[in-house]
Amino acid sequence: MRARVHPTLGFLGNLVRTHPFTSSYVLVLIVIAAATPALAQRHHGYRLGVGTGYEPFIEQHQWWTPLTSFVFTNTAAELVLVLAVAAIVVGVAESLMGWRRTLIAFVVTGVAGTVAGIGLQALGSHGNELWSHRVIELASLDPLTAIAGTIMTASGFASVLWRRRIRVLTLLISLVFLLYSGQPSDLYRLLAVLIGLLLGMVMRSQRHVLAWTRSSHHEIRVLMASVVAISAIGPVIALLAPTRFGPLAPVAMLISDSVPDAGGVLNMCRVTDVTSSCLRDLTLERIDSPGAVLVSIVPLIALLLASYGLVRSRRFAVWLAVAVNLFLTVLGAVAFGLFPAPGSRPGLAHTPARYWEVALALIVSMLLPLLIAIALVVLRRHFTLLASRRRIRQYVLTVIIAGAGLAAVYVGAGWAVRDSAFTRAVNLGDLLADVAERFVPLGFVRHAPVDFLPNTPLGFALYHGVGAVFWAIVVLAAIRPLLDTPAREHGSDVARIRTLLETGGGDALSFMATWPGNSYWFDAAGDTAVAYRVVGRVALTVGSPFGSAASTEKSIGRFAQFCDDNDWIPVFYSVPSELKQVFDSMGWESMIVAEETVIRPREWSTTGKRWQDVRSSINRAQRAGVRAVWSSYSALSLTQSAQLAEMSEQWVAEKELPEMGFTLGGLDELRDPAVRLMLAVDEAGLVEGVTSWLPSYRDGVVIGWTLDFMRRRPDGINGVMEFLIASAAERMRDDGIEFMSLSAAPLAHTGGVTSDAASFTDRILGYLSTSLEPVYGFRSLLSFKRKFQPEFHPLLMAYPDAVALPTIGLALARAYLPTVSIAEAATLVRGRA
Repeated sequence: MRARVHPTLGFLGNLVRTHPFTSSYVLVLIVIAAATPALAQRHHGYRLGVGTGYEPFIEQHQWWTPLTSFVFTNTAAELVLVLAVAAIVVGVAESLMGWRRTLIAFVVTGVAGTVAGIGLQALGSHGNELWSHRVIELASLDPLTAIAGTIMTASGFASVLWRRRIRVLTLLISLVFLLYSGQPSDLYRLLAVLIGLLLGMVMRSQRHVLAWTRSSHHEIRVLMASVVAISAIGPVIALLAPTRFGPLAPVAMLISDSVPDAGGVLNMCRVTDVTSSCLRDLTLERIDSPGAVLVSIVPLIALLLASYGLVRSRRFAVWLAVAVNLFLTVLGAVAFGLFPAPGSRPGLAHTPARYWEVALALIVSMLLPLLIAIALVVLRRHFTLLASRRRIRQYVLTVIIAGAGLAAVYVGAGWAVRDSAFTRAVNLGDLLADVAERFVPLGFVRHAPVDFLPNTPLGFALYHGVGAVFWAIVVLAAIRPLLDTPAREHGSDVARIRTLLETGGGDALSFMATWPGNSYWFDAAGDTAVAYRVVGRVALTVGSPFGSAASTEKSIGRFAQFCDDNDWIPVFYSVPSELKQVFDSMGWESMIVAEETVIRPREWSTTGKRWQDVRSSINRAQRAGVRAVWSSYSALSLTQSAQLAEMSEQWVAEKELPEMGFTLGGLDELRDPAVRLMLAVDEAGLVEGVTSWLPSYRDGVVIGWTLDFMRRRPDGINGVMEFLIASAAERMRDDGIEFMSLSAAPLAHTGGVTSDAASFTDRILGYLSTSLEPVYGFRSLLSFKRKFQPEFHPLLMAYPDAVALPTIGLALARAYLPTVSIAEAATLVRGRA
């Protein structure tokens, strides 16, 4: 009888078999860490024998140190961190590349990055470069150098989604460490990352691995939020790094050093030259207050708040992050002398030539927030949720009034206690000259001359308090516009919309009214609503009015009047052809813009010759062990949701134009609890494809589902979409659902009667449809839907005046492609021509 293996031992054994290099490396780290105390007792200078750097490698010719530095750590806390990072990061790399490539990447990137960094130190040392001289005796123990190079190499083997994430985040984190910590190991790590990027391309033997592919709106939001968050957290490194570079260096000094007497410091600095010791004591005295610490930290909290808004697609978060980053850039430029402040001493322009590297480092540290601000401005259209103008005006006025008011309080109250609250009597000119610094993080002004300091409680409250209160107002006041949308500003929340949708009325596309970016108009009677988006001067509706069917005709007229009152052009887009008579009676024009394909699940059957392709796809999937799973996004496992994101990114990356929006949902829209997903999952748990379905209600009961999101794995089995739709139809048949809509492909229809006035625009839209076909395949999608023998229901676009058609056409283009550039549009037209 075989003995039963303990589950933990079985798990570890499986881990060793599947990840031999990772498990071996973690074991080596643990064994060496356990032996290090004994080694330290016998050899007090053991660190010089295993740590690497200029002195051990160049002067002492210890060639092995680039390797040994990857298996030793400095402290127990660092060991815990390295073990966690190694198990996760190296484990992921080994899963992507296999243990042989992982071993090669670990050794090559780690050693090459370290040796290249030491080589740069040697060049700098021979050229009298300041930083190289300061760190020439340091011996580094840093396993993260090889780990970072390894995961960067593995990015070449990752999917489009994770390749981009790994590269952007690894490069950014490495750069932030170099800027804010400045240790030799930070330089080695950045070089290892760059070498890993090239090594991954060579190992993969594919030219496109280094190419930048297009991202979805969701992925751009995630990446930019991560970038802003990392840039905000980066200065905290100054608290932990011995060199203490960056804006939070004064806070780190306060934690570890004692605070001198204010009067003594000023007297010492007046009678002697301004030494580094004098500057240190002045900095400690100026930061010795909760208010001063808050002024240094709260701007970074504002960036973290902005990163939260970015991931939630808030446009206000873009401008908040841009404003804070530009503020930090300008402060850095003034503090370091690039833009000398009035009355300030010369800065970088007069720095001795041998300290050029200091100027370069400071310029690079200022460029980082500037580049982040520029990237946010360029990518702003991917953040679609706009705060109302009233909320933005309120925020701007609040910040301006708070800044001006607190400055006035500082000057006025300081003048009232001018003879007693400070280390010397001050006059009005002193207070006016000093007031701006009260709002600036000390890291940017710690080298500025100090004429007086507070020495009473009231003086401390004024000197350190006004800046802290101002920045607290900046952050707290930003919360409301960050969470605000125009729909909420008009008192039209999504809960009210959902109530109307569940009551009934509307059409198969009405659930799209719940998507972010829509505004809402409610009829005076309160039983009908219209979802719309204003693009320029055009108000585009998302389908027809929904709610009470009896009020639809009157609601159309009232909404048109509402638009006219706001100087908007009303356009009812993708409305059922049954409403054509209503628009004709109003004297409006209309034209067919798409055709909805509808299936009756109760009549569903795949018998007959016309269903041969569908039956073949179902049989193929069943032979491959693929099963259909009906679920919601919240019910998915973490692995399944990650696979959906990967498939979506791969689909977007293959397109020449950005991801479309408006009536076409993306990954964000899947998260709605009312939306259902049909997944094709194989025996190994791999998701081969996915479709999403939007509900239609009557009296609170779902009577229909509308197809929205469709993605399949590029290398998956053929016919997976046919399998998913057929499986959904069978489930809906069993559930007694009345209709199953395969939705409508924009700019694609089988034909129909339109007004003579629209014939010219028909030709323009036909041209646009043909141009977009190679990119988005709308006509191909319509042809695909024909396989399911659906009913075709024309969808109209109705508008009051044909003269406005050019304006309407541009508004539609902007609604579907809000991020497309003029260059991309021109390229598309040239390609069509």
